Amino acid sequence: MLRSAATLVAIAVVAGCGDNLAGPCDGRDPVCGDNVRDAQGRALVLRGVNLAGAHKNAPYTDNFQPADYMRLRADWGMTAIRFLITWSAIEPSQGTFDDTYLDWVAERIDWAGAAGLSVVLDMHQDVYGEGFGFDGAPMWTCDASNYAGFVAKQPWGLNYADPKVMACFDHLWTDAPTQGELVAAWRHVAQRLADKPQIVGFDPINEPSWGSYSIATFERDRLQPFYESAIAAVREVAPTWVAFAEPSNSRGLGFLTSLQPFRAKDVVYSPHLYDVNAEQTGMFDPADSSDLVQTGADFASEAGRLATPVWIGEYGGQGADPEIAAYMGADYEAAAGAAAGAMVWAYDEGGGYSLLDASGNEVTPLVDAVVLPAPAAVAGAPLSWSFDPISRTFELRFVPEPTITAPTIIMTPERVYPTGVAVSCGGCVVELVANEVHVSGATGNPAVVNITPR
Repeated sequence: MLRSAATLVAIAVVAGCGDNLAGPCDGRDPVCGDNVRDAQGRALVLRGVNLAGAHKNAPYTDNFQPADYMRLRADWGMTAIRFLITWSAIEPSQGTFDDTYLDWVAERIDWAGAAGLSVVLDMHQDVYGEGFGFDGAPMWTCDASNYAGFVAKQPWGLNYADPKVMACFDHLWTDAPTQGELVAAWRHVAQRLADKPQIVGFDPINEPSWGSYSIATFERDRLQPFYESAIAAVREVAPTWVAFAEPSNSRGLGFLTSLQPFRAKDVVYSPHLYDVNAEQTGMFDPADSSDLVQTGADFASEAGRLATPVWIGEYGGQGADPEIAAYMGADYEAAAGAAAGAMVWAYDEGGGYSLLDASGNEVTPLVDAVVLPAPAAVAGAPLSWSFDPISRTFELRFVPEPTITAPTIIMTPERVYPTGVAVSCGGCVVELVANEVHVSGATGNPAVVNITPR
């Protein structure tokens, strides 16, 4: 946890990664050695924010500008965004795609690239779609009789158990023409955006629900066939896009995933990590920290069975929670222990889980809790990192891959190191670049990089 020197964070970044390398990761494969890789073959730690909850509902846009994207990388040390899109925005009427909306998306993807941010596109949904007053699927995808008389419940997650909502999910998973429209929408998105090198991949559907089907077999029987279809369609036009496949939203209730190893290559297992008690009360109990860390270990085990990397698409908490630092510290430890990058919810304005207040100012306790040093790209197999919040000592251990000539990059945000950093790495070459540490020529098995305040 990130509470004191006595509780030094010692995190396994990629458990067994050094042993799992079948050969040099030279950038030819976007997934290699249990990691997503860049074109130079470096292991990427995709750590950043969801952007943005404002995209869920019409007009499906936000007021953020290029400076917001620059802030994420230059000031906060983030390396990626999970960019929310919705089926309703893409295909408002059956068979008709809104390319004006996708032009808007494309401009923001360009802003991300200019800021040095990788992008994962997320087809977001909550409680099926707009027919129930939520977000995701357009109204035409389900019989209007299911929307009639629906009354939303609180907390909002209870609405997934409504028979009308279940019926729409059942229709999506069993009606081939309707599901085919969603697959076609994904193919159209990929066709429009395939020329954006900053797009690492896509999340086919956010927090998919099982409807009225058996929780135990839903993923295997209904969800996974959809994933395979969507991946195949996207790869027709964007062959290098990595698929970030989520388990059912039953995973958040404690059910282990029943997904099976994928036929498709270059897939990443992408669960979400929230504390159930904090979700219900808005307040985190630090006593739950060990449960979160164990969940991270379970994610790693599941990913091992699936033969994929793991990446946490969402985590987050209330900025007003007095224990937000403990909560985010536990998530940080769990994510890294699961060999996962992680994306905080969310870069929005207005309180709650938002990183910004209604005026666009940072929610300082929350931002402080998630802006931490971390590796961004590792020239080899990352093994572990640690951060002592008292001494502000950061350590990275990795097995170097000599064929990778690009440097290892570690993000060292100024709010953590306001006076700069000192770097020790046993004879390697160090370059300090705008709140980043670039390390080349590291040797050893493992190589060790230590960073302290200057």
